[in-house]
Amino acid sequence: MSKGRPAPAIEGLIVSCQARPGSPLRGPAVMSGMAQAAVRGGARGIRANGPDDIRAIRAVVDVPVIGISKSSDRGPGKVYITPTAEAAAQVAQAGADVIAIDGTGRPRPGGGTLRDLIQRIHSDWSLLVMADVDAVDTGIRAREAGADLVATTLSGYTEKTADVHPDGPDLALVEELAAKLDCPVIAEGRYKTPDQMKAALSAGAVAVVIGTAITNPEAITRTFTELPG
Repeated sequence: MSKGRPAPAIEGLIVSCQARPGSPLRGPAVMSGMAQAAVRGGARGIRANGPDDIRAIRAVVDVPVIGISKSSDRGPGKVYITPTAEAAAQVAQAGADVIAIDGTGRPRPGGGTLRDLIQRIHSDWSLLVMADVDAVDTGIRAREAGADLVATTLSGYTEKTADVHPDGPDLALVEELAAKLDCPVIAEGRYKTPDQMKAALSAGAVAVVIGTAITNPEAITRTFTELPG
């Protein structure tokens, strides 16, 4: 992959095409088909996990691909979203346009810093870095460390924010980050409806990542089969 690739325009709807271990949908063939369907429906970007899925999706869509590599080590306090330079290299080599990484201040495998990882991605691959953060302070620090985009992905999913908006998206975080940062803010985390997406865009997000509500048939089915009463 050559350096100096132009920065992709990321705005509107980004669909996260991922399947958990054990899901019958897991694998590059299904995920690439899911991504194609999402793009046909109007998605302006795709978020994907792992080099195999990223490579397959990159081959069939012409929108920006945000790539991650999730570690299987997900214990309390663990950084698992593209935690190392090695993981980032796999994502870059698979053809991602943007690499998303854990942008919190939690300790990283091998003792490196967030700034170290961002600088390595910039210098080795000339790709944009999206920092997945959980709060305003971590978003500010991630931007200061060189992140090109900041996403609210981890709000509600760290020990620090376990009690934040457990049943819905953190729109307040979107609004605060958009007001304080000089880079694009991406809304992500528990977005389920078009109205929630509109609210995030109105709060200052340039794009909204939606996963489960679009690409997880098991979860969608349960909303019908587990009706109250």
